[in-house]
Amino acid sequence: MGTGTSVGRVRGLGSAKEGAHHWWHQRLTAGSNLLLVTWLVASLFRLPLWNYKALVLWLQSPWASVPLILAVISVFYHLRLGLQVVIEDYQHDFSRVVALVLLNFYAIGGAALAIFSILKVAFAGAHA
Repeated sequence: MGTGTSVGRVRGLGSAKEGAHHWWHQRLTAGSNLLLVTWLVASLFRLPLWNYKALVLWLQSPWASVPLILAVISVFYHLRLGLQVVIEDYQHDFSRVVALVLLNFYAIGGAALAIFSILKVAFAGAHA
């Protein structure tokens, strides 16, 4: 089909191709956030003591640090997906590209910093 009609130019594009993928990832991360944050709150309430040393000992266990890292990944990915929609809906000039790039840097940088902090405590411990 040529470029002569409007239907020919838009065929194959639209929300049915990309929107469903984005929507599905948003729902999956929302569900994983619910499970992982519920686990985190329950785990923290089950600690025998609520002091710094107990928290460090708890975080050195792989049963605590691995789900916490998964929670960080899920939360930051969910944040990126949600704010991406807001930026795409309300920014209509070149600032849209700048905002999306800054959003990606923020999400990746924040997640990397949080994961590094978890791993540092998990492997080396923390000295008070």
